[in-house]
Amino acid sequence: MLITSSLEWTVVFYHDDQGHSPVEEFLDSLDLKAQARFEWSIEQLRIRDIAAQEPLVRHVGGKLWELRRESGTNIYRLLYFFFTGRRIVFVHGFQKKTQKTPRNAMKLAEKRMQHFVQREGGE
Repeated sequence: MLITSSLEWTVVFYHDDQGHSPVEEFLDSLDLKAQARFEWSIEQLRIRDIAAQEPLVRHVGGKLWELRRESGTNIYRLLYFFFTGRRIVFVHGFQKKTQKTPRNAMKLAEKRMQHFVQREGGE
């Protein structure tokens, strides 16, 4: 899925070599209220781009950032990075159950980011 606007930044969801989008699949698994909240948050990030700040986003390390969202008692995160061509690329989504971002979530996001960069070229 690609959310575009003639202005500013573009939102891109990572797809693996088989064409699956794990972030879109994660979002589809959420209840409608959480999906609507993420839709709003993603648009806010697209508008604010690199100027977005907490509590909407947080830098988690290297080139990775997290889009932060709560719905009811659940805490969700989407991991993303900024890419050549004014693109915001979402690479991983998960429900947060601990204080720190899980190491395996970070490793998976980094692996997908490297794959995307390798496939697309650029930085």
